[in-house]
Amino acid sequence: MKTAVVYYSLSGNTKDTAQKIAAEISADLIPLEAEKAYPDSGFRKFYWGGKSAVMGEMPKLKPYDFDASAYDLIVFGTPVWAGTFNPCIRSFIHENRDVLKDKVFAVFCCHSGGGGEKACRKLREYLGIEKWKAEMSLIDPKDRPKQEDETQIREFCRKIQEENK
Repeated sequence: MKTAVVYYSLSGNTKDTAQKIAAEISADLIPLEAEKAYPDSGFRKFYWGGKSAVMGEMPKLKPYDFDASAYDLIVFGTPVWAGTFNPCIRSFIHENRDVLKDKVFAVFCCHSGGGGEKACRKLREYLGIEKWKAEMSLIDPKDRPKQEDETQIREFCRKIQEENK
């Protein structure tokens, strides 16, 4: 099953996890970036990022290379912002909604201690799907690495590689 890992990362936790998953399952990485970058520190980081996420904004994305016909499985990677998924992921889905039909999806999210399941549920609802092939939530895996994170990543990869589940 040909796989793409589509992700957005501000602090590097999601990027680090996306790279580990892609290496484990030989997937292509599709990093997303907003044309107008989000602040990456201080109060502005939380204010503008949280507002954008809560309001369901769809920032204009920098060009990315994605051909949906080349993939059977799409793995989304997102940080949790204000209890939901990142706005760049929303933009990507909006831009590709028609070509994402009939794909299989998995998701992982990175956060600092809460909201992972809620963000994954909101993303699933936005996609209009009933369930994920696999779902994973990690707490700051790059900034606060733990052996259990590596175990969760391997198990996540095993699940997405299972046939017909």
